[in-house]
Amino acid sequence: MDLLITNARLRRREGLFDLAIDQGKIVRISPMEPAAPAAVGARVIDAGGNLVTESFCNAPAPVQGLDPADDGRGCAAGLPGRRHGQGDVGHRAGGSHQGAVRRELDPPNVRRALELAVRYGNTHIRAFADVDSKAKLIGVKALLQAKREFAGLVDLQVVAFPQDGVIREPGAEALVEQAIQLGADVVGGIPWIEYTDDDARAHVRKMVGLAVKYDKLVSMLVDDAGIPPAHAGDAGHRDDPCRLAGQGARSARASDVPLPDPLLPEAPGAAEAGADRRGVRPADRAAARAGHRAARGGATVCLGQDDISDAYYPYGRNNMLEVAFLASHLLWMTAATQMESLYDMITVNAAKAMAVPGFGLAEGGSAHLVVLGVPTVLEALRAQQAPRYVISHGRLVAENHCEFKIFR
Repeated sequence: MDLLITNARLRRREGLFDLAIDQGKIVRISPMEPAAPAAVGARVIDAGGNLVTESFCNAPAPVQGLDPADDGRGCAAGLPGRRHGQGDVGHRAGGSHQGAVRRELDPPNVRRALELAVRYGNTHIRAFADVDSKAKLIGVKALLQAKREFAGLVDLQVVAFPQDGVIREPGAEALVEQAIQLGADVVGGIPWIEYTDDDARAHVRKMVGLAVKYDKLVSMLVDDAGIPPAHAGDAGHRDDPCRLAGQGARSARASDVPLPDPLLPEAPGAAEAGADRRGVRPADRAAARAGHRAARGGATVCLGQDDISDAYYPYGRNNMLEVAFLASHLLWMTAATQMESLYDMITVNAAKAMAVPGFGLAEGGSAHLVVLGVPTVLEALRAQQAPRYVISHGRLVAENHCEFKIFR
């Protein structure tokens, strides 16, 4: 064995357990036997009766959101946030400053953000890199470099994202294809940014077409449209061998009509209708409720933090427990079963939305785990502390130990 975790408490199971890990896999989960000898050659981690769970996943993180060195410069400079219901207006108002932020992005800032991810047990991130006439392929190249450097620590899915549209931004489609050829994992899309519904439909068809051509995942942002876009259903090409996720849920907030096909289980692969985490605003609360409604309808819903110390949002540290803590307030999900659902939304649901293979705390599953310093989900959400141990691909990659002392 490579690693043995003992004295572990598991979610939704009574008692304490031992978890044996070998060659990146969980090979055994068994009731704890205090007198049992440790596996030969294995490193032993005593969980101390605390919770051991799957590691955390963050699906929607833009490339500028992986820039903690920004220190809120965009917010300090007065960059307008996207106005809900008037997304295109807000987007264009902030475009010039956002473009400057894109150009300033450099790999060291991305590294610092990913180091925070390792510390807080966030082992899987889907990062959006703007691809347009301003950003070119700068963000994609920075993320691909970081992906190589952090291989085995954080699995980074790089999204080639045509932030300013495909039809209204000449050359964007070719840039997205170049990004895929360079190694980007996911074809992005933002159909609502186009000027007309016909253009939005063409946007969807072109991006799904690229995904089919290169056998890639698809991730479309549907967050800032004022009403549920009629063209969203165009993404549900049932026969296309691609998997589709819908990022954000603001467009769903404006109506109680059923969510469009791409956000329902019948769509290709798992759908993600996560609440946008840019700030505590009534519109975000409505978006979160829309996501909650989708979950009740059977969709796979996850939470994500799509901005980290960037031009839109001055906070964030790649700590998904903070995101779940905020959602608990927005949705008033404070019952024990509801807290468990929130925890699913930052672990197994998020991994499913990202199509992460073999993810889950089960025998035969990939060993992406966190050993928390508390025994329950309630206490994890209450404290939002970094895990004591972080395990990625079956290997211990981070330790966080903090002793509290009072000097009188």
